[in-house]
Amino acid sequence: MDEDILHKLEGRLGPLHARQRLAIETVHEAQIFGHGLLSFHIENWYPVHSVVRNALKLTGLYWRGRRNTESILVKRNDVVFKELPQLFDGFTILHLSDMHVDMNEAAMQRLIELVGDMRYDLCVLTGDYRGKNRGPFEATLNGVARVRAHLKEPVYGVLGDHDTIQMVPGLEAMGIHILLNESEVIVRGDQQIYLAGIDDAHCFKADDIEKAALQIPFGEFSILLSHTPEVYHPAAHAGFNLLLSGHTHGGQICLPGSIPIILDAV
Repeated sequence: MDEDILHKLEGRLGPLHARQRLAIETVHEAQIFGHGLLSFHIENWYPVHSVVRNALKLTGLYWRGRRNTESILVKRNDVVFKELPQLFDGFTILHLSDMHVDMNEAAMQRLIELVGDMRYDLCVLTGDYRGKNRGPFEATLNGVARVRAHLKEPVYGVLGDHDTIQMVPGLEAMGIHILLNESEVIVRGDQQIYLAGIDDAHCFKADDIEKAALQIPFGEFSILLSHTPEVYHPAAHAGFNLLLSGHTHGGQICLPGSIPIILDAV
């Protein structure tokens, strides 16, 4: 790997953590069964992609699916918490996830058009910036940079199962603070909330919720960013008030009328 990237990662994470995380990627790259836990990751089995793609083309659904990916909509979710500090009433978060920026140029252009005029207090990105889960990532960083240029600060993010940790220096250089089992304080006046983020819990199993919550005082309002929602039980047990995740692509497979068949990530 690039020695400059390794040097930056060691400075960011410490030599041991950086090398351990890189080793995890090396061991599990392109594996169908993740982390030795018999969890089947069919997305890592690239021959099946061609089979599915050709089958969809025969049915005429492929191009409809492509059009659907370009029909990006803004969905507003209002959440109410009695524990939320008063000064954060109305606090607005722009949440983007699973952009896979190098897969569909039209979708990215539509996203850029949408976010440019939006008003929000905080932007969070919950991973899967890259299309494939291995190989070069320069095109991914270039695509993210295009979107980032239209996002208002502050911007925080976490990695997904498609993202190599080697992308972190590039992402942070463009003003995206990647949370790797870490937390930050968000301040309004004399009140505050906490924002934490964990490394990928789905494929690389590099998440550490305990470490992410370590600097959060007991009882303080806190939000956890995780690429996958499958950590919702330990997140709740750790005291987080809100979990923001992606990974399921709105349900992965939906019936007509946008009715999801599968909502979890396991």
